[in-house]
Amino acid sequence: MADPCLKTPIVELVKVEDVQAAASVNRDWRFWLIFTSIAVSLFLTALELTAVSTALPTIVSELHGTDFVWIAASYALASTAFVPMSGVLAQAFGRRPVMMGSLILFAVGSALCGAAKSMNVLIVGRTIQGIGGGGIASLTQIILSDIVPLHERGVFNGIIGVSWSVASGIGPVIGGSLAQSGSWRWLFYLNIPICGLAMLLVFLFLRLRTPEGTLKEKLGRLDWIGNFIVISSTASCVIALTWSGIKYEWSSLQVLVPLIVGIAGLVAFLGYEAKVSKCPMVPLTLMSTSTGLSGYLQTFIMPIILIANIYYTPVYFQSCLRQSPIASGVDTFGFAFTVAPIGIISGFSVAKIKQYRPQLWISWVLVIIGSALESTLRADSPRILSIGYTMVIGAGLGILTMTTYFPVLAPIHVSQNASALALFTFLRNFAQVWGVSIGGTILQNKLATTLPADFKAQFPEGGAIAYAIIPIMHI
Repeated sequence: MADPCLKTPIVELVKVEDVQAAASVNRDWRFWLIFTSIAVSLFLTALELTAVSTALPTIVSELHGTDFVWIAASYALASTAFVPMSGVLAQAFGRRPVMMGSLILFAVGSALCGAAKSMNVLIVGRTIQGIGGGGIASLTQIILSDIVPLHERGVFNGIIGVSWSVASGIGPVIGGSLAQSGSWRWLFYLNIPICGLAMLLVFLFLRLRTPEGTLKEKLGRLDWIGNFIVISSTASCVIALTWSGIKYEWSSLQVLVPLIVGIAGLVAFLGYEAKVSKCPMVPLTLMSTSTGLSGYLQTFIMPIILIANIYYTPVYFQSCLRQSPIASGVDTFGFAFTVAPIGIISGFSVAKIKQYRPQLWISWVLVIIGSALESTLRADSPRILSIGYTMVIGAGLGILTMTTYFPVLAPIHVSQNASALALFTFLRNFAQVWGVSIGGTILQNKLATTLPADFKAQFPEGGAIAYAIIPIMHI
């Protein structure tokens, strides 16, 4: 008898049972419209990620915020927590309703963020956005794996990368220009019509067969206990990271207790998934090979570096180089337009030479060199150096964004694609939480030790120093 936890929807655009065989036939206009729907959805999340980073100092200043880290961390945390659930929901109820629900949540969260009059409301809106964004990210990869065989996926990920490239390129400038003109709320409102377009495409063209079974049977496939453990453990880790060294000392109970509880909870989650859960969200068999384990480790490390650059490079441009929000957005062009095009080229190269290991080796060498170069930047460093160094690290990260899922999917059967890609996306989003939180902690702790005491006295809420000082600097 087939395992009910592994039921996978079958693509309807061809009448065969093997999804990979379906993907190898001639592709008609319906295929390309399905592909367009997921590209538009990914464009939405990429635009949001990059645009908010340059507008964040202005937003925090206007809302008189304190814990700025939570604007980014709440989004990353919510998306992380929902990713495993989205993979299971896609298995139980089909791809289309889960993608539609994710887009609706993203639109609702965007509306709340745009209307926010306080930091608390903004954080709530970002959390709802994050749930939708996590589902979009997960379903994009799952749907792509349904309709495109693994050996061609590098090419199609490269095409999707064009969407990501455009969004990440214009995002910082859009965010900076809206912030500088005092219209940052439209940064969120503009998501709503894009969500509408994506939902229309998904509704009309994403024709995937709904899995069989009653509602009770489908709900029985959901790992409720596992979801609770991973969500609460992740939240505990983020709380510890955002408090550490800013509100409380690293050695304080307020930091150590949630950090230890969170890490222990994540370990318990893995144990529960391996030994107890009947329908695990994260089957440990996915990491039973060295290839798969290597892919997941690289998947976790890469976004920590990526998100730190996306969020804190504009801080460097606006504070140290005293640039306006628009100018800082323009200067991030080098990074954004290196990440995506290089990623596209790497995706095509995998399809051409049928190998992905050389690209991965090259990418990590570039990331290490770029990180070393960035560490030499000072407040008086020439502008051309800061742009050039971010392009070096951007090239390495671009390759990684397109190739780390190859070692994840290569060792497994197609029936495990949904679970594997849900774990893949979970680790990417979870790493973003660590990248935002660790980067913010380092920034705040460094400011706390180097700023003059009389200046720091103006900002009793220590967590707000970094973003509070930027708007009052002479530009």
